[in-house]
Amino acid sequence: MKKDFYEILGIAKNASEAEIKKAYRKRAIEFHPDKNPGDKAAEEKFKEAAEAYEVLSDPQKKAKYDQYGHQAFDGAGGFGGGHMNMDDIFSQFGDIFGSAFGGGGFGGFSGGGGQRRVKGSNLRIKVKLTLEEIANGVEKKVKVKRKIQAPGVSYKTCSTCNGQGQVMRVTNTILGRMQTATTCPTCGGSGQSIDKKPNHADAQGMILEDETVSIKIPAGVVDGMQLKVSGKGNDAPGNGIPGDLIVAIEEVEHEFLKREGENLHYDLYISFAEAVLGVSKDIEAVNGKVRIKLEEGIQSGKILRLKGKGIPSLNSYGSGDLLVHVNVWTPKSLNKEQKKFFESNLEDENFVPKPEKSEKSFFEKVKDMFS
Repeated sequence: MKKDFYEILGIAKNASEAEIKKAYRKRAIEFHPDKNPGDKAAEEKFKEAAEAYEVLSDPQKKAKYDQYGHQAFDGAGGFGGGHMNMDDIFSQFGDIFGSAFGGGGFGGFSGGGGQRRVKGSNLRIKVKLTLEEIANGVEKKVKVKRKIQAPGVSYKTCSTCNGQGQVMRVTNTILGRMQTATTCPTCGGSGQSIDKKPNHADAQGMILEDETVSIKIPAGVVDGMQLKVSGKGNDAPGNGIPGDLIVAIEEVEHEFLKREGENLHYDLYISFAEAVLGVSKDIEAVNGKVRIKLEEGIQSGKILRLKGKGIPSLNSYGSGDLLVHVNVWTPKSLNKEQKKFFESNLEDENFVPKPEKSEKSFFEKVKDMFS
């Protein structure tokens, strides 16, 4: 089971942005590969800290993590940042080390500048899910058109930056001549440029190719949630890092059931005779039909709660409930015999409304429904 991100960084849930950054820097320096050469355990802790910081330093990701936990980013299909490598970490967060490691150099990686591995662009798709698929979890196979490096492409050292990934610029200021390093505009910081490429490849040596990607979606996802499949976006030129595939969840409306968080609502209509005599009914649930028994004299507006028949929690905290709303259908037209029967019972004491004190008002029922 994955560790809590707050526990990894040693901070409280209400920690400020500055506190999150400070805690990550402390952990990153403690377990930095330069300080712990060959120590696999330290390397894993270094990656854990980077993954925690990647989520908690982003307000939107942090909000999703606070609500749904690891499964908001780390479903069974390899979503989330749990597979960050050293390139990812140094390219995204290298500047946070400051001068602690002379710019962050480590084994050919660079966190404070110099040659870096370019990351490919992300791809975004929408996946439509039925309520049944959301309740049970599902594996979807989708076809995506992604850029890959064309066969036969070769690279050479960038002539603009001589493979450094940076160019030096000198500017005159009121304080004198200032020298700054900027990312090479020719190679984008990779230190490489195309030497040879086939005619059908683009200027970066890339071609489009269809690929079928398998996505395992956990039970309990919600409409609008975004999941990430690492490394299934566009490839990057040269020895770059592939982008990610961002999967947006779109929930298909159910014919009978209405979703409210983890609970489901079902409108059950019964006749006046069924309400008087009582009846058994089959209810449409998310995993098939469920038979319920309605007692004699059931009132319109009664809400029956079927425990655990709703949507599973994304954090595996059980399932919501199915709320059955009983509606007594009043006939709009009667024949003479039927009309005569009801007219004869207008003054009958059994037909006079006598709500008991135990009968809840409409507002009390709504309050119970949302509690």
